[in-house]
Amino acid sequence: MARPTHCACTSVLVGKAASVDGSTMIARTEDHHDACAPKRFTVVPARMHRKERFVSANNGFACELDGRGLRYTSTPEGDTGEGLYEEAGINEAGVAMSATESTYANDRVLAFDPLVEDGLAEDALVTVVLPFVESAREGVERIAAIVEAHGSAEGNSVLLADADEVWYMELATGHHWVAQRVPDDAYAVCANRISIQEVDFASPDFKWSEGIREFVAEHHLNPDPGTFDFRRIFGTYSQQDLHYNAPRVWYGQRYLTPAVEQQPEDLDLPFIRRANRLIDVDDVAWVLGSHYNATPFDPLGTDGDERTRTRYRSIALSRTQEGHVLQLRPGLPAERAGVHWVALATTAFSPFVPFFANASTVHPVWEKAGVRPESDSAYWLYRTLSMLAETRYAMFAKPVEDYLSACRRKARAFVERTDRETAALSGEELTAALTEANRAFMDEMLVDARSMAQDLVMQSAEDSQLSYEMDANL
Repeated sequence: MARPTHCACTSVLVGKAASVDGSTMIARTEDHHDACAPKRFTVVPARMHRKERFVSANNGFACELDGRGLRYTSTPEGDTGEGLYEEAGINEAGVAMSATESTYANDRVLAFDPLVEDGLAEDALVTVVLPFVESAREGVERIAAIVEAHGSAEGNSVLLADADEVWYMELATGHHWVAQRVPDDAYAVCANRISIQEVDFASPDFKWSEGIREFVAEHHLNPDPGTFDFRRIFGTYSQQDLHYNAPRVWYGQRYLTPAVEQQPEDLDLPFIRRANRLIDVDDVAWVLGSHYNATPFDPLGTDGDERTRTRYRSIALSRTQEGHVLQLRPGLPAERAGVHWVALATTAFSPFVPFFANASTVHPVWEKAGVRPESDSAYWLYRTLSMLAETRYAMFAKPVEDYLSACRRKARAFVERTDRETAALSGEELTAALTEANRAFMDEMLVDARSMAQDLVMQSAEDSQLSYEMDANL
């Protein structure tokens, strides 16, 4: 089996009544072992599958794909030698999927239901699920059927949404899982731990693996038999959780619900939270780009000391390869509802660029991602910008924030303008118009990113340690 390469992520889910405009949103950073693991952004066309055998390049997982596969957006690896890892997308039926946030079960449950080496894994999840579902619930059910038939190779959490519902599904062991619908008026922040708590087996807002209650009872796994707390039964409470996982949830909740006092090393932070305000796309993007800003724990900050600034793993990392906010807007047909906001490379320094999901192609520079830096790749441009911004953070924090602020203003104006200009279109005409609009805006974003990178290079040159005071004639 190929070594796992995608080991960490942070997720945010927002119900429709919790968002400022009634959108549902699912969002995540995609983090990697390596600082440079290039990603492409693309559109996978619709196609008819006729009992085709899919085989994963990562672990040999195989399943049959049959029937019509819907068109969808995705962010696959630049090098697919160890699997596609498509990670996130919105399909033409208006279903969004993000997979996965790596999740870890405890030794007790894994002893009795170990992971399946050639079972369903992160590299294949989007590919074998998203093209074939027309609702978020259907996505949960398709994953469940595949896990029942083939097992799960990893602990993984999957985010699914349509215009009405947001679901979070946690694959804990080889065959056992729980999924919960996020309440319409709530949000969740998750970070590499099992998050779902009390399971209500009488509620339609929960789904679970067949036999899970009998499994837990047979092996005496429930420390509190009066309840069925999935996190307590299946999750971990480790030293790594204290420093690597829980603080990210704390910081996301601190930003969205600042009125509630919590501690960063609390391993029982609630899964479901209500915000102190309605949540916008920019709020979600800010969480994904954060690094304990304005706290003693910010590794790029000046508060605290060396110990506090390295105590916790932040949300945005140098190892972040892309971030996404998948937005499904209310009161619109599927061909208009979906906007895939994508930020390539480190989310602290890259703008989230809106892409209308009803498009046939992507700008070619965004689809190019070789294994080494190249001038005609959006991934490598944003990776370069991220590296420059971080190396002189104290000097560049303000100009980079000004750049990102300008990008946010442009993005909002682009979405509203494009909605207005395409209002009379539908069908193939709408798809063609949105494809062209996406491409033109991506071009504009590339121009801005190149200009920002050039500015940072020139300012870095002026700030060299090899500078020397010279008179006016030298």
